Amino acid sequence: MRNNKTLMSLYVFSGASLLVMTASSLNPAYAQEYVHGYTRSDGTYVAPYYRSEPDGSVANNYSYEGNVNPFTGETGTNRYTHDETSPYYEGPDSDGDSGHDGGNDGDN
Repeated sequence: MRNNKTLMSLYVFSGASLLVMTASSLNPAYAQEYVHGYTRSDGTYVAPYYRSEPDGSVANNYSYEGNVNPFTGETGTNRYTHDETSPYYEGPDSDGDSGHDGGNDGDN
């Protein structure tokens, strides 16, 4: 009976360890900042929202592929193929620009 308890404890500990390692390997966006509503130069109003805090990397942005926005529940799909901090970097865009410039075309 004692061996069964020891074996069960080992299974529980192993399972918990695996869960912690898996969760810690995910790439969530942690820090966020509030953006006040504003009006674009073309007259379009942009409602207030939260975004991941700028930190020089695109991999932890809410819109980055696989990350989940905690405010909307949406999963990011953007790979930022023209940003050098992305593992999907393919080089500069057709204008010769590199980097995340805040554009809304989905591939910066």
